[in-house]
Amino acid sequence: MLRVAVVGSGPSGVYTAQCLVERDPEVLVDVLDRLPCPYGLVRYGVAPDHEKIKSLQNNLRTVLEHERVRFLGGVEVGPSGVTVVRLRRLYDAVVYCVGAATDRRLGIDGEELPGSWSATEFVSWYSAHPDTVADGFLTGVRSAVVIGVGNVAVDVTRILARGAAELSPTDIPQSALLALADSGVREVHMVGRRGPSQARFTTKELRELGSLHGVDMALDERELALDPGYADPSGLAPAQRRNVEALRGWAARGAGAAGRRIRLRFFLRPVAVLPDARGRVGAVRFERTRPDGGGGVRGTGEFEEIRAELVLRSVGYRGVPLAGLPFDEALGTVPHTAGRVLREGVVSPGEYVAGWIKRGPTGVIGTNRPCAKETVLSLLADLMEGQLPDPLPLLRAGGVEPVGWEGWRAIERAEAAWGASLGRSVVKLPDWAALRAAVAGGA
Repeated sequence: MLRVAVVGSGPSGVYTAQCLVERDPEVLVDVLDRLPCPYGLVRYGVAPDHEKIKSLQNNLRTVLEHERVRFLGGVEVGPSGVTVVRLRRLYDAVVYCVGAATDRRLGIDGEELPGSWSATEFVSWYSAHPDTVADGFLTGVRSAVVIGVGNVAVDVTRILARGAAELSPTDIPQSALLALADSGVREVHMVGRRGPSQARFTTKELRELGSLHGVDMALDERELALDPGYADPSGLAPAQRRNVEALRGWAARGAGAAGRRIRLRFFLRPVAVLPDARGRVGAVRFERTRPDGGGGVRGTGEFEEIRAELVLRSVGYRGVPLAGLPFDEALGTVPHTAGRVLREGVVSPGEYVAGWIKRGPTGVIGTNRPCAKETVLSLLADLMEGQLPDPLPLLRAGGVEPVGWEGWRAIERAEAAWGASLGRSVVKLPDWAALRAAVAGGA
């Protein structure tokens, strides 16, 4: 039997496991995760009100319940847990599907001021990621600036503007729900440095902003008119054309007088986050930009300040090095060829990558399928039948006690019980202590 470890239980990891067991009837797969809960960004990155996307967990569950797939949660891979070298000795092959765990920086003055956060930190908070230590995002906030015009920027903008009553049926943690219910946020500015035809959000996500109850959409037609693709969208790709058509409809309608407002701004490049009298975020200074004729923008030397008590930076994810694996600092990925890990340009036998750590933070969830398939085909072409013993007793002998599938099911039961006690549906457990207690209680 061939034994393969897949490190990471998000979509790329689960699709890798699925492809392995479908293509080789003799392979056994252990899916390892640092957290006691599976599903990666589907659990801890998809917004709680995107229940259709979150339902993908049901498909991922089917794979993790396969008779030749074993989920081993709570297993740290790295110097403080199971090292890359030890993992390679325990398995015939290891596929790293560890994603892109941090955010890109703006590199501007004031970025570290209190009240300036990455969108990743905010998403982790409202998704109940157990590593989250930040709180108080919304204290004293009436105006927020979201820097970026991708889908994550749209998500955090929507959560800031959406009423708590609409979020109550979701699995959002109770603390985040109560904070949003008490929020004084009345205006959210979502700002991009380029034009509307170059924004990275999808039309479905964009249109959701315009359908929020009690929320107005406001656009600056002077900014929109700077984009040649906005004035004449006929030459745009279908996705960009649909985005522009949605924006044109909102601009023609004009803003109303609802209680909350989302302002979509374009051709503004952040140059500094400015402090208030208390040393916290007070405003963001932007330089106006214009198209440069080559797909980019150039600065105009004109500046504008937008008052805000909260700044969320949403300019992309970035992979982080895993001790023991090679890493390309410029790309934020592990060097590879067709999923085979390269060490100093040479293929490293038995080591593979899939997902964002392989290709960078691009694509949608479904993009992970062909990515995983390419890696699995490389792996199966490389390896003969394995002869290694079951690694679980060896992991335990080394002091590692993984959370198995039954431990995860105990967490699910505890979250359902917690939600029922609050008069809600399922509510996520928000920290490590609660997750460990649920596992112990279900053992």
